[in-house]
Amino acid sequence: MKLLLTGVSGLLGINFAQEMMREHEIIGVDRGKLVHAPFKVLRHDLLEAGALDSILDAAQPEWLINCAALADLDACENNPELAKRLNTDFPRQLARACKERNIALIHISTDAVFDGEKDGFYTEDDKPNPLGVYAKTKLDGEWAVLTENPGATVARVNFYGWSLSGKRSLAEFFYHNLTHNKSMSGFTDVVFCPMFVNNTARLLVKMLKRGLSGLYHLVGTQAMSKYQFGVEIARKFSLREGDITPKSISFSGLLARRANNLWLSTQKLSTDLGENLPGFSAGLDEFYTQFQQGYPQKIRSYQQP
Repeated sequence: MKLLLTGVSGLLGINFAQEMMREHEIIGVDRGKLVHAPFKVLRHDLLEAGALDSILDAAQPEWLINCAALADLDACENNPELAKRLNTDFPRQLARACKERNIALIHISTDAVFDGEKDGFYTEDDKPNPLGVYAKTKLDGEWAVLTENPGATVARVNFYGWSLSGKRSLAEFFYHNLTHNKSMSGFTDVVFCPMFVNNTARLLVKMLKRGLSGLYHLVGTQAMSKYQFGVEIARKFSLREGDITPKSISFSGLLARRANNLWLSTQKLSTDLGENLPGFSAGLDEFYTQFQQGYPQKIRSYQQP
């Protein structure tokens, strides 16, 4: 199948392309960061007038996954208009265009649409309550996509993996600080469900093959604190877990508010796919294997020096 990826240089985009380029014809959209990619890349600024039509006319995809977003929470707080354009307005235009052209669409959203006040896990039926600009614009983007194109899919995600910059995932943050003997904090009161990004990519393709539509939680099956996640990274890489200091997010000094509980149920997706989702330990093992095989250096070689 011919699959178009917006935001291909991001954490999900680059790993998705690398994972699926042997099985599908991958076409990525990028503003110019990728120059040596082993798959086709169209250079466009998604927010330029006429860019979307030009991209779809050139690619003519059967499937499209929208990974493009302004995902830096503090950047969203500082530039809410840009966050709205990329996280809400563009997905609306994209959903409309995909419906007109009969292109199967998955729009990538976030677990951050919830305020974290609930005891226990969140399901797709729970009412979101976004705490900041990023979460609000992403939630508005969900609504826009499913309103314009009811046959589309929205996937709320949380993933980790190796990125082009080496700085895009929490796993990289812990790994790089631990390997440079830098002390850091891990939040003990922020719970989330991390999934290895290549597993996210594989499940997205399965969703497309099954023709799923509507809203799904696509996150890890195991909820843990960010402190515990850091400890798991340290143990896997045989690094000093004692260099991670347990800390409350209340004393983080971060600009954008974060929810304390982002435990999401994946029962709906598991049921509709007819299979159990991958476990945390298997994903962490693969993340480590990629490191051993030089995968981080390989994907970084695709970008402009």
